[in-house]
This record gives sequence, C-alpha cells and structure tokens, in this order.
Amino acid sequence: MNARIVAPEFPSALDWVNTDNPPCMGALRGRVTLLNFWTFDCVNCRNVLPDLRYLENKYHDGLSIIGIHTPKFPYQRESAPVLKAVNRYHIRHAVANDPEYRLWQAYGVDSWPTLAVIDAQGQLAALLPGEGRRQEADTLIAHLLDEAAALDLRVYESDVATVRPEARTPLRFPARLAVGESSLWISDSGHNRILECTHEGRILRQYGSGNPGYWDGRGRDAGFTDPQGLALGKDVLFVADSGNHAVRRVRLISGDVETVAGTGEAGHDLPNESLEPAKVAMSAPSDVALLGDNVYIAVAGQNQIWQLDLVRNKLVVLAGSGQLGLNDGIGVTASYAQPSSLSLIGQQLVVADAASSAVRVLRLLDNRTSTLIGSGLYDFGDAAGKREATRLQHPLAVAADARGLIFVADSYNGKIKAINMRTGDVRTLNLPYRLQEPAGLALGAGALWIANTNAHEIVRVDLSKGQIRRLTISE
Repeated sequence: MNARIVAPEFPSALDWVNTDNPPCMGALRGRVTLLNFWTFDCVNCRNVLPDLRYLENKYHDGLSIIGIHTPKFPYQRESAPVLKAVNRYHIRHAVANDPEYRLWQAYGVDSWPTLAVIDAQGQLAALLPGEGRRQEADTLIAHLLDEAAALDLRVYESDVATVRPEARTPLRFPARLAVGESSLWISDSGHNRILECTHEGRILRQYGSGNPGYWDGRGRDAGFTDPQGLALGKDVLFVADSGNHAVRRVRLISGDVETVAGTGEAGHDLPNESLEPAKVAMSAPSDVALLGDNVYIAVAGQNQIWQLDLVRNKLVVLAGSGQLGLNDGIGVTASYAQPSSLSLIGQQLVVADAASSAVRVLRLLDNRTSTLIGSGLYDFGDAAGKREATRLQHPLAVAADARGLIFVADSYNGKIKAINMRTGDVRTLNLPYRLQEPAGLALGAGALWIANTNAHEIVRVDLSKGQIRRLTISE
C-alpha cells in the first residue's frame, strides 16, 4: 500500500471487553498502532499472538496493539466468551468485540487474521493478512517509528496493560482429559501443566513447571505451553503440546517428559521419510490418540491427521489435503477444517472437525474419510434428531465407546450431544448443569468426564444413574 489514507475511527458501538478506557485514533497520534482483526475460534489467529507479544515487548516505547474481535459463530457475538478467550490467551492489550463487522468493513478486511498497521499520523500504512508476518510487521513498525521521530512526532511512553482477570481457581481453562482405572489426567492448559489426579480430584503428580516453556525434564522440571489433547497408553501419556507445536511423551513410572515430534516452533512442514519427527515443524497439534505402536495426531493448524509410527520413528500424513474444507475421500483427497479432537472406535478414528462444525470418521484400513454430521464451513446451529438434520457449533471434543455411541462436546452451544452410529440418531443429553464452552470429554470408570473449560472445572456424569457432580481439585 503506497498512498496512505486516514485510518477509520473506532465506532462507538464497539464493546471493549477488557478496558473501561477505550482508545480513540486521536489519542494514538505519535505512536504506531497495530490493529489485530481476529476471532478466537481460529487457530491461525492464535498462532499470531506470540508475534504480537514479541512486537509489544520490542517496541514498548512507541507501539500500541489493539485487538478487534470479529466473530464467525453466533456464540461469539456476546462479549463474555470473548473476555474468556482474552484471558485464556494472556492478552494484555485492549480488545473490542465487533459483532456487526463495522471496523472490518471500514478497513476492507476479508480474512482472519489480518493486521492493520497505522502510522504516527493516523494513516493506514498496510494490511497484512494471514499468519507468519512477524518479520514484515517488525520491519514496517521500525520504519514508521523512525519516520515519526524524524518528523518530531514520536511519543515514547509505554502503553498501559489492560486486564480483567479470571478468579483464582485450582484449574485454569482445563482442556482435555484421559481416564485410567484409578487416575484422571487433566491438561490444565491455562497453567501450562498436566495434572495426574485420583478420580475424586486429589492431585497426585504434576508434569510441567506451571510456566509456559519448552524443555524436556522430569515432572515439574519440564515445560509445556497450552497443552491440549491426551492419550493414555501402558505406562505412558502422550500430550498434544499445542502452544509449543509439538507432541510430548510422559513416562508415567519415572515422570520423564520427552519430545517425540515437533520443533517447538510453529511451521508447516510435511513429513517425509528422511526427516526425523522431532525436526518436523508442525502447527498447533490439538489432540492425540494411541493405537498399538501408532500415535494419531490432529494437526489443527494444517487441517490434517498425521500418524507417528513409534517403532520406525516416522511421521506420515494420514488424511487431509491441508486446505480448509469439508470434503470426504481417501487420504489427502479429503479435506478437514481445524480437526480438534480424536477418539478411537475399533479401527476408526472419530474426529471433531471444529471449524466445519462437523464430526468425521477416518477408517484406518484404507484412510477413507466420511462425514457423520456437518454440511459446510458456515453451516452451524443447534439441532438434534436425524443425523442429516443435526447441527453443531464448533465442537471441540469427541469420545466414543465400543457400542458405537459417540459423545460430542457441542462447545459453542454449551451442550453434550450423543450420536448413535447404528441408527444415525442424535440426541442432546439433558444435564442439569451449566456447561461453559466444554472442550474435553473422556469415558472411563462408568462415567463421562467433561472439561467444563470456561468454568475452570471438571464434572463427572455417572452414566448408569445420570448423576452429575463437580470434582474438587486439591493437593
């Protein structure tokens, strides 16, 4: 963008979710301003956040970053879940919710994520769509700050962090679960750790220091960042370490944590025979499943399902072209849309395909993908009954049992639905409990376990009696 135009002012109708002192363009003169157009369901938007933190720290004396949340789903039009997302992702700059797309349209934005760069005179200098634009944004910000200094316009004061924090609770945005005969494992994602608990919630062991980081070690000496999916095997626990773009293995006897795939940095490598799994840069693995000597990985940021052969130490793409979509087919002829959860039923992987509000089945015998529920990237809602008529809103978890019953965390509807694979019928569980963006499900010990993510809690549903109760997590 060569000729700069005056940047549009913030509409008065914006809802500023984490500040009582919303910014205005006039007050930002003398500083470079970065508007981040995002939506909290989007994995690509989440991948941009480390870049924003880097830029905030580097240019603390001249850069203002402002988040403009523009929702995809009806659930996101309300500001309460946006504030939850702001806190979950540790965002400390002002964020506005723009459900009517007013600023999006004023700036001519057409995709998530997009950065709008505004110079010290309040003029739009560039639009940078997509992730992976850190270096480009860095160079442009440095140039615009030098330009402002040369014109004697630059303001050097640091921005004031904005925050409306969550209450302090034992869990912070718990994401996923794994259940054993006597133990429960919780990915306590907001605390960057994995907890091993009794079925009553008493903490037995912690893996991860509690601070975001990426290093192997024993127990609390290891580092995780926003860990998500868990898969339990014999004496091992596999972890989709989403914020580190890696898959980790916890040896449950010794407590040792080691990296088995991923480099710790976001990337879009494709596995090949000559590349070791720990040298493959992947994007935001969200879940893992274990069958024999194979670990299956939902690589949400690349819209694919991968397989890690533990014996050969090789990664392969099992399904998904890499393009965002909802198409059935064999292997890479199929397309996925941010696959977020995996569950095994026999020789089939059940997949919660979040961005398409769909539930898919990947048959491992021939790598064929078929769709159980869902019809398009923008076809979502809240309906049960016959499978064809069922609608979900960004499902984040599935848990299947051997009878062919699939439980689905219909996350943005705040409900649990159950699919009967034999009849095709879908029903909503009538739970006398408020669910707030549930993101994790597990079956075990006669119960359905739910990570009630935005309520910072785990609840247990007794499947024989229908009773539901909240676990007390404690040392």
